[in-house]
Amino acid sequence: MQFDGVREKTILIVKPDGVQRGLIGEIIARLERKGLKIAGLKMNFLKEEQLREHYAHHVEKPFYPGLEAFMKSSPVTIICAEGRNAVSAVRLIAGVTDGAAADAGTMRGDFAMGFANVVHCSDSLETAQAEVKRFFSDEEIYEYDKTEFLHVYMEDERA
Repeated sequence: MQFDGVREKTILIVKPDGVQRGLIGEIIARLERKGLKIAGLKMNFLKEEQLREHYAHHVEKPFYPGLEAFMKSSPVTIICAEGRNAVSAVRLIAGVTDGAAADAGTMRGDFAMGFANVVHCSDSLETAQAEVKRFFSDEEIYEYDKTEFLHVYMEDERA
């Protein structure tokens, strides 16, 4: 099933607080209920090198050591979600970064009270493309037709 150029892949990471609180299934369910396809899924302990690359824009900030320690405190679950405008769709259902300010009904609004905010999600298409490559090999991303897309997208959106 082909899309009209807006088919995207994006990353969502269930952070240590989400894993430890048993929220993995709920988070996957929310992605699927939105109409996104799970194209890749795995659980890993993140390594220092991965975290330094992933959070390169924060490495020199005073809070980074605590962020790195938090992200290494438990395995995380890394999800590659795919669909039409997937980056913006995932950001919408994840909510704003500060869980205390996130809208009710979003993942962060429902499950977080601060910056231990349950999930990371890509902030742009360019970031998403880099993050998919950072966390998944080509063999770990699955291309398959999701027949549900016939009922999620209008015919002209499926091209």
